[in-house]
Amino acid sequence: MSTDPFGTERLRAAVLRAWADSPTRFTEDTNTENDLRVGGYRDRLFVELAQNAADAALAAGARGRLRVSVVDGELRFANTGAPLDARGVESLASLRASGKGEETVGRFGVGFAAVLTVSAEPRIVSATGGVAFSADRTRTESARTGDVSVLRLPWPVGGDEPPVPEGFTTEVRLPVREGVDLPALLADLKNDIGDLLLTLSWLESIEVEGGAWHRTDLGDGVVELSSPDGSAEHWQVHRGEVVWAVPLDGSGSPRPLGEDVLHAPTPTDDELSLPARLIATLPIEPSRRRALPGPELTAALKGAAREYVDLVRSLPSKERLALVPGGGFPRSTVDGTLREAILENLTDSPWLPAQAGDDLPGRQARVLSVDVPGLAPLLADLVPGLVSLSGVDLRAVGAQTLSPAEAIELLTGAQREPSWWHSLYDVLLPALEAHDLAKDDLGALPVPMSDGRTLPGVRDALLVGGSAELLELLSDVDIIGLRLVHPAAAHPLLERLGAKHSEASDLLEADALSAAVERSVEDVQSGLDGMALAGAVLRLIAEVGDDAPEWAGALALPGEDGWRRADELVLPTSPLGDIFDPEVFEEDGALSVLDEEFAEDWPVGTLIAVGVLDSFALVTDEDPLEPDHGLPDEHDWWDSSERPPSRVLAVRDLDLVADDAWPEALRLLASRPETWRALTEPGGHAGWWLARYALLDGHAPLDWRMPDAAALAGLYDVVPDSGLSKEILLAAGVRTALGTETAEDVEDLLERLGDPERTVSPGLASRAHAVLAEAGVDVEAPERVRVADGSAADAGNAVVLDVPWFVAVLAPERMVVSASGAGALAELLDLPLASGLDAKVTEDGEFVPWTELSALRLAADQLGVELPEGGVLLHEALTVTFEDAEHDVAWWSDGRLHAADTPEGLGRAFAWATDRWADRHVLTALLDDPSPSALLN
Repeated sequence: MSTDPFGTERLRAAVLRAWADSPTRFTEDTNTENDLRVGGYRDRLFVELAQNAADAALAAGARGRLRVSVVDGELRFANTGAPLDARGVESLASLRASGKGEETVGRFGVGFAAVLTVSAEPRIVSATGGVAFSADRTRTESARTGDVSVLRLPWPVGGDEPPVPEGFTTEVRLPVREGVDLPALLADLKNDIGDLLLTLSWLESIEVEGGAWHRTDLGDGVVELSSPDGSAEHWQVHRGEVVWAVPLDGSGSPRPLGEDVLHAPTPTDDELSLPARLIATLPIEPSRRRALPGPELTAALKGAAREYVDLVRSLPSKERLALVPGGGFPRSTVDGTLREAILENLTDSPWLPAQAGDDLPGRQARVLSVDVPGLAPLLADLVPGLVSLSGVDLRAVGAQTLSPAEAIELLTGAQREPSWWHSLYDVLLPALEAHDLAKDDLGALPVPMSDGRTLPGVRDALLVGGSAELLELLSDVDIIGLRLVHPAAAHPLLERLGAKHSEASDLLEADALSAAVERSVEDVQSGLDGMALAGAVLRLIAEVGDDAPEWAGALALPGEDGWRRADELVLPTSPLGDIFDPEVFEEDGALSVLDEEFAEDWPVGTLIAVGVLDSFALVTDEDPLEPDHGLPDEHDWWDSSERPPSRVLAVRDLDLVADDAWPEALRLLASRPETWRALTEPGGHAGWWLARYALLDGHAPLDWRMPDAAALAGLYDVVPDSGLSKEILLAAGVRTALGTETAEDVEDLLERLGDPERTVSPGLASRAHAVLAEAGVDVEAPERVRVADGSAADAGNAVVLDVPWFVAVLAPERMVVSASGAGALAELLDLPLASGLDAKVTEDGEFVPWTELSALRLAADQLGVELPEGGVLLHEALTVTFEDAEHDVAWWSDGRLHAADTPEGLGRAFAWATDRWADRHVLTALLDDPSPSALLN
């Protein structure tokens, strides 16, 4: 065998000539090698030698092994595969050329300079021979001192060089430089083994100090990396133009990296933030630390991004999301380019597992924003593009995120069996209970109805339980808005969302049913069949014990002349048929009689409960200030100056009674406790109305007086005998006393006072005038008034007496007298007050203080009256001029008191001055006879 099989002498001669011809070349080679040793390859010894081992295995076409050992202080790297050849030696001796082929990673290229970090005397021994490099021999050969280029001058190894270890083809032997911490170096080598085995697929195992790490392909792209301690790592690997790999956890699920570096194919300094590792042959700088920017790198990275989708698809569908790159700033230019390209490919290439059909690209996918187990399969054929992944944000890859509310909205109009909806509710309820969904998210959730419709939302939905017969009855009725849930779809979720369990009483509270009833007459008149609704409502009311809601009166029922509201119908057996005016029952009249055959099908109590009349019906209103009772304005029947009633309790249809049927109508009202209570309620409407509008012998009850009300004789006649009891007559408003409540009452009383055919006592007239003065209403003044002589006089010459001294000058046939309220009465009657008339005392009298009138002092003493200050103008004869005539009077007041010097004059003047007007006659008697016997008499 040749002692120089690789022609190292020729290589050395060429280099030495180059150095001799160009001294600067020597310096360049030395500097370049130093740069590689202390720069780009300072910590890449294991990486570079492992690359060479992988290239040797590739060249041999068999998976290779690498062993690292320490022998006699030397660090040795033995590998299997193709042995060293001349081309490889040439590459070793050239700092600017590499013997790598296109498929190799680093077969004795520039990267071998990494050995210089630990040794200045490296050797390579192979089955085909060996070469050695030496800094000392280079200095001697080149006649230079100091730093020299070690790897430019190769020598054959000596004949005493030990052969390659058995089982290996090549071994790199590195005498360690002084200062190298060999144990620390070996520890670092062990830390890199896993990454190298994953990156260098042609290496099967790496052994360091007797411990072996193995790489095993388990199939389906899973690679196992085992350690000497028995532990193992697993990676999911995709191989194509590039290699993508992601670590797996103990369950076989991906464990995204998040922080890594670009492997080109060995680690670089280009940081990545991708979930998976990229291992690719890329343009890199000579230092092999960074990718080389340029179009070639960009194209290579975009190609790698396209293959990333294959790695994603190799994972189970539920785990693919782990490989979607996250947000944040890129860690390097390469990272930014890769991430952007990957997201573009995930947007345009199919990879998202569709709930129905093939995988979808991101832009065609819809993703539920909340993970509700079991929901996506149910929605598969209703939501195009729905993927089986939920609760994730995939907007970065163009996917449309569907909120639960949006997904539910897509269900609107879906036609499914009620059992399908029940299954959907089974899925949604746990999510609602776990607060993954809110009630608002399910606001538009469709609900199948018993009538075959499917309507959105549970608002007003009714869960009818325990009465299939009732449900069947109601399902025959077309009630817009009455939402009865189909029994097969009934579910606790619907109750949680607001649906109500409904029995008959609950259904009677449903707004939709009340609305249907309120428009039922109109619907029947437009051609719809009203019998089903009528039967359903009557059945509901019968089931709750004939307790009907207020709106039941609007229910359309058949009458003798067509369909009518229930409260416009009278039972065929009702006494109202004989009491109401016959015109009431004519066609288009106020009422009709319920169809007799229909009436026989239902209990009387149920028909009465919905408003069909058997007797007079009550009207109630709890807020009379905002009347909703259809009665006259409340101020017609209660005094607005008093506190208004807290409610209205009245009787309806009183205006329909025939004129000659009132005695019987009153007896009917008195026979029923509820109507009798309304009739006798203090200040109630029924009593007010009957008193004015009922007819007894052609006149209202207020026009009559009770037989024992003799004080009203003359103004009112005794009520005729109609067979009615005293209690009924009083309840109906027959008078026992004077009184006015309305303007009509005032006008009636004025008319009666002014009627010349009536004989009215002065006292009754005075009391009547006092009642009128308190009425406080504005009516037209009467033409005739009742005056003091008891006659009905022309109002044009009448005067309301408001002061007593005018009695002496006014004729009785002119004076209108009132027990009180003369001023208000004058205003009501539009008459002047006596005090406002023009009258003058003809002569001044003599002023005499009260204290100087001895007889008056004695009279006052007997009555216990203190004498007031002041006095009186005393006249021998007191004359007053009034209306061009002189009148002798006993006393007068024109702002001053005048009195004739007589007992009558002084007594009246003193009584007025001391506000003892009622004692005027006693004072007159005492002034005439001041003895005690006069007071007693």
